[in-house]
Amino acid sequence: MKTIQELLKDSTTKIIDVRSPGEFASEHLTNAINIPLETIAARASEIIAMKAPVLVYCRSGARSGMAASILKQAGLDSVVNGGSVYDLLFEIQNH
Repeated sequence: MKTIQELLKDSTTKIIDVRSPGEFASEHLTNAINIPLETIAARASEIIAMKAPVLVYCRSGARSGMAASILKQAGLDSVVNGGSVYDLLFEIQNH
């Protein structure tokens, strides 16, 4: 599996923000799509059909950890918990 830094640099990576639409509207990573945690299970087949590595994130890493687990249980092997939006923004700015 690729590192978070490699996933962020890979243009094929699907970056999914699992926070609420309001949180997403206030700040999010460029190219991220908003799929709130409570809808991840229902949209798992749609995410798997993207046929791309997936990086999920939230505010602290807790919700994205749950989302990654749900997607792995649904059969998606190429999913990584990116943790906090702030950690990822720091990674982007410093690399």
